[in-house]
Amino acid sequence: MTENKAIIDPGWNFDNSYARLPETFFSRLDPTPVRSPKLIVLNDRLAASLGLKAEALRGSESVAVFAGNRIPEGAAPLAQAYAGHQFGHFTMLGDGRALLLGEQITPDNTRVDIQLKGSGRTPYSRGGDGRAALGPMLREYIISEAMHALGIPTTRSLAVVTTGEEVIRETELPGSVLTRVAASHIRVGTFQYAANWGTVEDLRSLADYTIQRHYPEAGAAENRYLALLEEVIQRQAALIAKWQLVGFIHGVMNTDNMALSGETIDYGPCAFMDAYDPATVFSSIDVHGRYAYGNQPSIAAWNLARLAEALLPLLHDDEDQAIRLAEDAISSFVELFAGHWLAGMRAKLGLFNEEPEDEALFKDLLVMMQKHRADYTNTFRALTFDKHEDLAFNGTAEFARWHEQWQARRGRQQEPEASSQRLMRSSNPALIPRNHRVEEALDAAVKQGDYSVMERLLQALSNPYAHSPEQAEYCTLPEPSDRPYRTFCGT
Repeated sequence: MTENKAIIDPGWNFDNSYARLPETFFSRLDPTPVRSPKLIVLNDRLAASLGLKAEALRGSESVAVFAGNRIPEGAAPLAQAYAGHQFGHFTMLGDGRALLLGEQITPDNTRVDIQLKGSGRTPYSRGGDGRAALGPMLREYIISEAMHALGIPTTRSLAVVTTGEEVIRETELPGSVLTRVAASHIRVGTFQYAANWGTVEDLRSLADYTIQRHYPEAGAAENRYLALLEEVIQRQAALIAKWQLVGFIHGVMNTDNMALSGETIDYGPCAFMDAYDPATVFSSIDVHGRYAYGNQPSIAAWNLARLAEALLPLLHDDEDQAIRLAEDAISSFVELFAGHWLAGMRAKLGLFNEEPEDEALFKDLLVMMQKHRADYTNTFRALTFDKHEDLAFNGTAEFARWHEQWQARRGRQQEPEASSQRLMRSSNPALIPRNHRVEEALDAAVKQGDYSVMERLLQALSNPYAHSPEQAEYCTLPEPSDRPYRTFCGT
């Protein structure tokens, strides 16, 4: 009997610390059951790191958990309340189609959120149906796993199930539920909610909880809440720099989509840039380019300023002094981001040390790339392997001048050429989740029930710095089109 239980027990080890916050921050409710759940994809490696048994997770009882038909032992489902600036406009929000089951305590004593997306209506659904379509859930799975493989902090996807039910968008689409794993789902918008609809003590409870969960070192600071703000700013500066260095465009950087943990969260109309252009926008709803690639650092600073505003009552009893402390902290973002970006660009070009002219060298390359509509990822890949014939601007006088400057710069460092190339190989991915490849995988899955295309794509993306021959087909660009690529808010 004991042996049989060990085989079927998936290994859930829930705690519910968020549920011990003041109840203004959430509403308790169970997921809405679905008709006929079926497991579509399971993240075996992630499951193992969480202390879960993949074999058991494929069983019918676990599939029922992933669909919201069954509550696992120890879970305490709730929908989180939060607010947010959406395209600059402040509004009350909350988990409109997601439920936090609880927090899995992993074998190494890490605490992570287990959340269902698409699990039914909640008190925060407004006019929504609380459901999700299969395509956007698979999209989040693909992109979040690609981001993880690229070394970028991100939420991840444990499983995707279909529901056996249709959801109505512009047409009828197969319904789906995604199981998301996150360091937490505490957002800038959570603090905005506390500041606008809670008491100062509610705000303090949230801040203390965030410090304990993510920034325990801040708890020992003379001003723990200022230290919290400073730590969040540092993590976001590092995160956004990583986005920029791989050409990732989030697409909807509302304050409710900025996690205090420093992870990338909410993969809605996101995509990766092909031809380098700071004005690149993919989101169909970002008509004014607020969240364009080149704007992401300044938007991050703007979002962090909103966090600072929410924290003002905790920063100092004197409001003027609180404002000064907040402004000083926010002003550090530009320099922190620049430091991370410059360090990343040095690595992409095989540079180990710092020189004052480095920034000009990098920007000259980007200007050249924009002028010639050079592919961002493939340009750095070609430079890594000295394949000048693959460069859009090969043979131009401007590239000859730039290349001479770059080689002279590399020659002034102590590290040998072999070390420089190894650094470039480990800093420039061979491939990214190309938009046309992602769409190809989604079309095959959703329209034909063929998941093999997605599985092959995920395998190629799992080690983007391998530069293996098998990855070559995923490095190719899409066929030219007179219609710009557009993404939609489906997740």
